Amino acid sequence: MNEQTRSTPPILHETPSPMGSSTAVWGSDAIAACLRALDVPYLALNPGASYRGLHDSLVNYLGNSRPQMLLAIHEEAAVTMAHGYAKVAERMMGAVVHSNVGLMHATMAIFNAWCDRQPVLVLGATGPWDAARRRPWIDWIHTAADQGALVRDYTKWDNQPASVPAACEALMRAAQLANTAPRGPVYVNLDAGLQETRIDALPPLPDAARHRAPESPRPAPELVREAARLLGSARRPVILMGRSRRSELAWTSRVALAEALNAAVITDLKQAAVFPTDHPLHAAPPASFPLPAAQAAIREADVILSLDWGDLAGTLKAALGAEPVPARVIQVSCDAYVHRGWSMDHQGLPVADVYLLCEPEAALPALLDAVPPRRAERPPGPAYEEARPESGDALSLRALAGAFNEATRGIPVTLTRVPLGWHGGYRHFRHPLDYIGADGGAGVGSGPGMTVGAALALKGSGRVPVALMGDGDFLMSVTALWTATHYHIPCLIVVCNNRAFYNDELHQERVAKERGRPVENKWIGQRLAEPDIDLAAMARAQGAEGIGPVTRPDDVGPAIAKGLAAVQQGAVCVIDARVLPGYGVEMSGAPSPRRS
Repeated sequence: MNEQTRSTPPILHETPSPMGSSTAVWGSDAIAACLRALDVPYLALNPGASYRGLHDSLVNYLGNSRPQMLLAIHEEAAVTMAHGYAKVAERMMGAVVHSNVGLMHATMAIFNAWCDRQPVLVLGATGPWDAARRRPWIDWIHTAADQGALVRDYTKWDNQPASVPAACEALMRAAQLANTAPRGPVYVNLDAGLQETRIDALPPLPDAARHRAPESPRPAPELVREAARLLGSARRPVILMGRSRRSELAWTSRVALAEALNAAVITDLKQAAVFPTDHPLHAAPPASFPLPAAQAAIREADVILSLDWGDLAGTLKAALGAEPVPARVIQVSCDAYVHRGWSMDHQGLPVADVYLLCEPEAALPALLDAVPPRRAERPPGPAYEEARPESGDALSLRALAGAFNEATRGIPVTLTRVPLGWHGGYRHFRHPLDYIGADGGAGVGSGPGMTVGAALALKGSGRVPVALMGDGDFLMSVTALWTATHYHIPCLIVVCNNRAFYNDELHQERVAKERGRPVENKWIGQRLAEPDIDLAAMARAQGAEGIGPVTRPDDVGPAIAKGLAAVQQGAVCVIDARVLPGYGVEMSGAPSPRRS
């Protein structure tokens, strides 16, 4: 996908007037030149006076090109755009936030990128560190003694450089660390005084190629041999496929390993598509929590290969309860390198009989070479069909999925989001870009921005970016649509609108039942009604096409077809689909995240 992304046709470019004959050079010019040397393609930003020097340099010194600025209406949207872009392009872009106040707005989005292990370069700024240079009031409240502390517990690295050479080095180090597995966001805080200091000349820039991120380490040969021995002798092997790269080569390698072992494969709806879900070895539809068929496969397994599975300990516990894990476990992950004490995103401590401390893509070739083809005692996995169009008076999520499948038949679609309550069996994934996964942090509001960022990375690829998202997710960050329409970044958002924070209604229902209180009151403080919110009008107000509300199964298919046609012609489109509250009929009943 990287090469496709780099050759995409340009988006709308706001071309500045020529700078003229001025030869003066400023600190921020050197910082901007360093960003170009790092080949940062875009900077999504919400303007702020704390980085007015850098803003000027990006426009007048670089001509708003390489990187190009993308105006966002909220800092959280700026970071989520960069997050969505990285998930598709596997390439880092940047986001710029205004001093401490902008960083506070952006914290949730940074946490998402951290939990999702995605590289995002976040640039911030502070009022002049030299107190004598601060303007009264505003520069003081926009200066913090340790601004990076706001995000230090969920970034890989942060820095506040004190000179122009130090700023260039900080950017080089930040890019290197962000792109080193396990990947993640970084934060560089630029002193406003440093940006606005006149310098004699542009200093020599570091050679970015000599500071690039290292390749993922290869696993120790003796560990590969031991893993291959266990897998080769297994009668009922299971592969848990978690975080993986988006390349088709990695995809085919995963399929080849599963077929060589005749192993049952389990995938996770929180992660991107990593294996064809209609393959006979795919044991159960992907889910946020393992479905009964997946749990049964884990219970029966004698060897489990975990390829950077996001919650290995929790998954084993869900299947086995408090019982010891009878299977031999092979763990392939380098995620332990970023575990912190502040966040529990590292999940429970899993057992591991063989631990390959590397990315799955580094281990797969070695395992494929070491494991002889074999036939385990395993019948094909349970076949299941995608959702199909339905008729009736009420629109369920399953009926919407059926209409979507029918409308997109033959169209290469990239799902950038699915709503809470989506069942993994509603739609098959057959390509690494069929689905890019969730946001990592299980909050609300990242969907629109991540969709715009993913659509930016997909521009020119021939794939249609589509988000199926909840109304709460849409409403929290609806202004990301303006960035998409302004810069001509086509995408389709189908809002699965149940007019409520329905997931929390279920939580209130559980609490009421446990306490013997009336469940009829679960809706209070949850419903988005009286008045209804006109989501299609909100889209039209920002230059997008708005369709709906659509309330019947017979009408949703034509609405989706119309939206797809609009996007294929370069538009941004939103469909307000009024779905019934509820979840997929095959859901396991496992607890859901509080807000996602």
